[in-house]
Order: sequence, then structure tokens, then C-alpha cells
Amino acid sequence: MICIVDYGVGNIQAFLNLFKRLGIEARRVNTPEALSDAARLVLPGVGHFDHAMQRLNDSGLRPKLEELVLEDHVPVIGICVGMQMLATGSDEGDLPGLNWLPGHVRAFANQPENATLPMPHMGWNELQPLAHSTLFSRGFDDAPQFYFLHSYYFDAQDKHDVAATAKYGLDFDAVVSRGHIHGIQCHPEKSHHWGEQLLKNFVEL
Repeated sequence: MICIVDYGVGNIQAFLNLFKRLGIEARRVNTPEALSDAARLVLPGVGHFDHAMQRLNDSGLRPKLEELVLEDHVPVIGICVGMQMLATGSDEGDLPGLNWLPGHVRAFANQPENATLPMPHMGWNELQPLAHSTLFSRGFDDAPQFYFLHSYYFDAQDKHDVAATAKYGLDFDAVVSRGHIHGIQCHPEKSHHWGEQLLKNFVEL
């Protein structure tokens, strides 16, 4: 079962609609008990890092999620702020992240390459998948286009964890993967057939 984690942050219905179009069974989960048969986890998120982390911490879901991901190795994909939550911490707040995939979330505005660029980074941008990425192993051309809306980006501690990059002033880590743990900064639910293919690949890993 594909379980979409509902901790009060993120457009859950958009992901349910996408999986329905793909003919893949998925459901919204908001209790630890509902996660008992999870075969794949989707962790969405929007807005402020600390707000999202606090909502997850308060939801009662975090211990069960950590059991599934860290002990049972259930595949998980964090999306947008959900990806940023996989990190150790963020420039956007004070709360620690999940630290499931070591890295730090940095502000574009603090980088010299971005000094003259509008914030947030919003709209369509090209991804540059790396050859080893399983998320891009099937169904992609050389220049997939994805929709972005963010002012902060994931900076992976180990660059071997980077699955795809994008450019906005600087080249940044747009997709990360370490084993069964994945994160994508852009919005697959808004990225037409490219987003559908990426989530289909995730489900079939």
C-alpha cells in the first residue's frame, strides 16, 4: 500500500489524484495504526520548515515512521518541504530535521550567485539526472522539466546521494537518494507526465 502521510501539511488530495490516474492504490494516513501495511511512504510538505517539523512531531506519527524507514527499510520519498525535512537542519528554522539523509537546507538568498534573482524560485526548470539514479532509470528523456516553488534548497552532505541537480543561480541538489530514502524538491504532482513517471518509478523500485 502507498501511504501518503497526512500530518496537516501538504496537498494530500493532489497525490491521491495522481496515483489514481496511474492506477496505483494509495491512501491518506494520519495515525500510526494506519501505517501498519505501508509498502511505500510519501512525505509531502509545503511552507515553513519549523512549522512542518513541529506538525510532524505533534502528530504522533514520527516514531512509527522512523521504525518503518530506519528499521524496516520501507522506501520513502519526501517532496518539497518533505524533502527538506529529511535533512539534519535548515537555515529556515531552529528545529532539527529528521536526519534520515544527512545534509543542510540553505537559503538561496544567502548565495552570491542568487543575489539578483527573484525569490522564490518559481516555475518550470530542467532537471539534470545523474546516471546512477534509480528514480530516473525508466521513462525519461535527457531534459525532464519539473515545476518548482521554493526559496531554500537541500545541500547533501555526501554528494554521492545526489540523484539530480537543477540550476537557479547555482547548481543545487534537486533530487537526493540514499538506498530506500529519496527526496525531491520540485512538485511531481504539478509536473505532468514527468512527475507521474518519477512517482511510478518510485513505486516500482
